[in-house]
Order: sequence, then structure tokens, then C-alpha cells
Amino acid sequence: MVGGKWWCFDNRSSGDDAGDLDPILLVSGVGYTEALDDSSDIVIPQDDYGLYAIDILDPSFWIKLFHVTDVYHFHDMIDMLVNCGYKKGTTLFGYGYDFRQSNRTDLLMNGLKEKLETAYKASGGRKVNLISHSMGGLLVSCFISLNSDVFAKYVNKWITIATPFQGAPGCINDSLLTGLQFVEGFESYFFVSRWSMHQLLVECPSIYEMLPNPEFGWKKQPEIVVWKNDSENEQDSVKMETYGTSGSVGLFVEALKDNEIEYDKKTIPLPFNSDIYKWAATTRKMLNNVKLPKGIDFYNIYGTSLDTPFDVFYGSETDPINDPSEICHTLPAYSFVDGDGTVPAESAMMDLKQ
Repeated sequence: MVGGKWWCFDNRSSGDDAGDLDPILLVSGVGYTEALDDSSDIVIPQDDYGLYAIDILDPSFWIKLFHVTDVYHFHDMIDMLVNCGYKKGTTLFGYGYDFRQSNRTDLLMNGLKEKLETAYKASGGRKVNLISHSMGGLLVSCFISLNSDVFAKYVNKWITIATPFQGAPGCINDSLLTGLQFVEGFESYFFVSRWSMHQLLVECPSIYEMLPNPEFGWKKQPEIVVWKNDSENEQDSVKMETYGTSGSVGLFVEALKDNEIEYDKKTIPLPFNSDIYKWAATTRKMLNNVKLPKGIDFYNIYGTSLDTPFDVFYGSETDPINDPSEICHTLPAYSFVDGDGTVPAESAMMDLKQ
């Protein structure tokens, strides 16, 4: 990505025409919500060879009317590739998946395998150029770990963009505590609110898998900082408590202990999920040891020069937190590092083993 625009790359051998372009598969996490109502079934659409689901995250009338570009995911890239001669269903495909689930579930792994096979066969046996974005890079990494031979058979190049290889400390830590606001300002009224997103993300294995890697040698360990009333001190003084990559789990447990939602006149508890955390820890070990198969060209594109959340702060010296559960109903402050606004450059640039 150069200057805010997508530029076409030509992957033809000398003398090839547009029909001989190597197929491209775009990989993106596009989610659906499991309904609490058993009579409902929400699925990822497979229209337009998988491209529809990853084009615009919310293709509703109002989103298009106000042109909320924050949710125009692969839209510009798809248009650019089509203009460069790629043909949908022959040399251009998409793979959307449920972004909430673990990046190593059998369902997602099998789905990507089938899509790679489809793209390979549709193009007459030409290997696939795989483009992944953000968490899609972690899914591909898990696929390599579990299906290295399949990856080597079908993939020519892997291009990943803005992948949080070592986690996204500020955004993900805060996602579990207060939620995530994808769209700011007036446009946010047409998208999912921070508080609704919070209740969704607490049960998302993928979010736990993007917590900051505790085994990575950060230049500075990411922290969660909480200003709290010191109840043990008779003078009611305020103290600052700091939680590192490992110690933050205890804070998550305390802050989310009373977290719950109301649905159909029922109260459903949504505390920090220790089972998901243990699963995600195994995923992290897998990601730490992924090795790219020989013969695959790998390109890692990541953003810089934007303030990117790193440390997260709750409360203040003049307005401290009385109980950890209050954190879930406050807005955070951040310290910032260099990155793309979501993923620190330090995390994105430290990719898989060669």
C-alpha cells in the first residue's frame, strides 16, 4: 500500500497474457454472531466466489450512502485487481470466516484448504498468491503449522498486511475490559457500539489469541495501569497498580467477575473465560514456532507513523477506580507507539521463522 492507494503487481512470466495470471486468494476474518435464539442461523455468505463477505463489512444502505470507508475492507483492492486483469472465480477468490473463533479450529482450517484447492484448480493448476489482512495472517500462520505440505503444494506467494504477529497490546487488552470502537464520530451511530462489542469479544477465542505475546522480547513490556483507591490505607490514599503481560490475567478475572448480559428475561454471566485463555496459550505456542515452507515467497507489509495504543490506563490520581469491576464501565487512556493505529510496528514486523 503506497500513499493510501493499492498498486497492482504483475505476477506473469514473460509472454503471459491476462488469462495466465496466477490466482489470488484474499483472506479476511469476517464474523457472524451466534444467535441466542436456537431458531436462527447466521452464516458467512459465499456469494461472488467468497469476495462479497470480505468486500464491505457492512453492505447496508446507510453505510454505502455515507460511504463509511472504515468498513470498506478489501473493496479497493478487489476493484484494483479486477482492473489489472484478474477474473472472479478464475484467478480471484475470497475467504471470509467467523472472526470470533480460534484461528486454528478444524472448521476454519478445512475451509481454507478447500478454497486453496478451488483456486488452484480453477486457474488450471497455477499456484495461488495468498493475501491476508490483520488476523487473517494469524489464521494463515496456524494453517502453515497444521498443514505445511498443503500450503507448499498450493501457494506461490504469501503477502500479509498489518498482521499482529506478537499481538496488539493496547487494543486487545482494552477489548476484553471495555470493548472496541471500530468507527468514531457521527459514523459510529451506524455501527456496533463499544459496549455491545465488549460483550461479544469477551467470548471470542480469536481475541484471546491476539493478547500481547508474553514470550516476545518487547522493547518495553506492554502494561495495564489502574489508579485505585487504597482501601487498606486509613487515609484513603490513591495507588497506581501495574499489570504486565502475564499479571494482566488476574486483572481480567477481577474486572469481569460480575460481567453479564440480559436476554429474553434471563441473566447470562460473561466473566473472563479461563478455558478460552488456556486454548489461546496453546495457539500462541504454535504461532511462536511457525516456519515458512521452502520455496514460498513471503512479503510482510505493515503500517508505521500512526499513534498506536500500547499501554492502557484506567482511572486517574484524581478519579481513581474503587473496584476492578468499574473498569468495564470506564473509558481508557493510552500510551502510544509507532504502528498503523491498531497494530504496533514492533509486533507486525516480527513475523514467522524463515
